[in-house]
Amino acid sequence: MGKARRKLRTRAVAAISAVSALGLVVGCGSSDSGGTGGGKKDGKVTITMGLFGVMGFKETGLLDKYMKEHPNVVIKADVAGDEQTYYTALQTHLAAGSGLKDIQGIEIGRAKELSDTQKDKFVDLAGVAGTDHFLPWKQSQVTTEDKKVIGLGTDIGPMAVCYRKDLFKQAGLPTDRDEVAKLWEGDWSKYVDAGKRFKQNSKAKKVAFMDSSSGLFNAMIYGNSQQFYDKDGELIYATNPVVKDAWKLASEAATSDLTAKLRQFQPGWDPGLANSTFASTVCPAWMLAHISEKAGPENKGKWDVAKAPKGANWGGAFLGVMEKSPVKKEAQDLVAWLTAPEQQAYLFKEIGNFPSSQTALGMPEVVDAKSDYFSGAPIGKIFSAAAQEIPDEQVLGRKDGTIKDIFSQGLTLIEAQNKSPNEAWKTTDKRIEKAAG
Repeated sequence: MGKARRKLRTRAVAAISAVSALGLVVGCGSSDSGGTGGGKKDGKVTITMGLFGVMGFKETGLLDKYMKEHPNVVIKADVAGDEQTYYTALQTHLAAGSGLKDIQGIEIGRAKELSDTQKDKFVDLAGVAGTDHFLPWKQSQVTTEDKKVIGLGTDIGPMAVCYRKDLFKQAGLPTDRDEVAKLWEGDWSKYVDAGKRFKQNSKAKKVAFMDSSSGLFNAMIYGNSQQFYDKDGELIYATNPVVKDAWKLASEAATSDLTAKLRQFQPGWDPGLANSTFASTVCPAWMLAHISEKAGPENKGKWDVAKAPKGANWGGAFLGVMEKSPVKKEAQDLVAWLTAPEQQAYLFKEIGNFPSSQTALGMPEVVDAKSDYFSGAPIGKIFSAAAQEIPDEQVLGRKDGTIKDIFSQGLTLIEAQNKSPNEAWKTTDKRIEKAAG
């Protein structure tokens, strides 16, 4: 599985879209730069898709399979490597009312904003046949107050901890995944305590225990139903004890020199994986593909996966169909097929995107999945168990994605600029008020 993921990630990197001066995503699946919907001509149906990151549909050959099974359908998928760039372009197209694909990907941090402010631009997928297999809380994230469903769920992000067995061993920590999980069972503060033990005993003094404090912060807050907003849509991050506790512990990790001072998915993080500059990272299921690609074949078998201290859901996405699409019916059929249990199970087997389908969760391809790259770890069992611990209710807010990014930047002030936790909090608070207040 690790080998397949590395190949897929390489192909995904090659597919990353360029960005024009106007901030629009330049498509890699079609020749235009603004992106347009498909249509019908000469008995052929063309469906366009706007995707981001490694959603897997293009990379694993699922789109090719669909076209083979439907000879009259041509699918053109544009993939943006960076979700923030993708979302900026999507907002531009939504505001202009033009340049939209027939199908657009929706990241979980943007779901509430789009559901609240752009629902009329999306087709209601509530009545699409065969789509009653999703986890209830997953679909609730893209359901409007008047019960309109603007997307169908792709994956979710149950949490684990990925760690380097060799680096743990030289620091006197256990290496067996069950024993490692016992180090921090039930409490993220025990994960930090393990880091202090690692730092004290490690013979590799240039190796940090974890990659970033922001990853720890995210893992903690997403184990709770409410993070930045309450059910009424009011900002509560400043008073929410969940956020305050996560900030406090993440700050402790940052000021105790336990991190490599790297922001996940930002410059420096990928080389950190390749050069073994940190020994562990919190990892939702979808992150395994990235780690195996960027850490490279020379580190295969050195990584393993252990149960996280507490369950959490970090990440996940949806596929929505645009109301102005000239091929709405065909696009809905494609979205329903791509998010069906069989395809979700296949994506987990191929690249680790964990299903949002209740039906898929019980399939052998999911339950029995193991990762060759991660020392044969039974990732199906680990992430399935983690998924059972995710709170049944997940409260989202309009600016969830933006606020998460601002908190990550705030913790970087502590790690990279030696700001005190109080100074960094004040700066973060002001930035959030400006962006979402």
